Amino acid sequence: MLQSSENSFLKSNTPASNPNSFNPIKTVTAPVDQATIGRTLVIKGEITGSEALYIDGRIEGKITMPESRVTIGRNGKVDASISAREVVVMGKVNGNIECTDRVDIRSEGSVTGDVSTARISVEDGAVLKGGIQVRSSDTKNQQSKAADSAKAPEMPKALSATANA
Repeated sequence: MLQSSENSFLKSNTPASNPNSFNPIKTVTAPVDQATIGRTLVIKGEITGSEALYIDGRIEGKITMPESRVTIGRNGKVDASISAREVVVMGKVNGNIECTDRVDIRSEGSVTGDVSTARISVEDGAVLKGGIQVRSSDTKNQQSKAADSAKAPEMPKALSATANA
């Protein structure tokens, strides 16, 4: 009897024995498709890629992520031009931003430079110093078609120049 009462006492104090308790699983890791530049990292140069990028450190140079989202965290400081599908700014950006989809400047964010995008959101308290160009998605499609047609005639010229040499 003494032994069974001890076991029931131990079982009642353990949180796993309560079927109504909720124990959320806490994860600290970044999502699989997102690269993270930590708070103490400083990168000087060019960053390119196809996965989402979260910046909490310092970047100087150029960021080119044409198919992805670039997020500048609260501790992030970017002195670079950014070209991406989507940019979210919660830190400081000093440079031009070129987006194919959306720029989102949160209340604690600061951008000094020109912004060119299809959609933009600037929260109360955010700082934006520079020009804004908002273009329609039709304009984006026309620009890509014009760029493709401009490249097509140049290819034969380059080939004929190498053939004559």
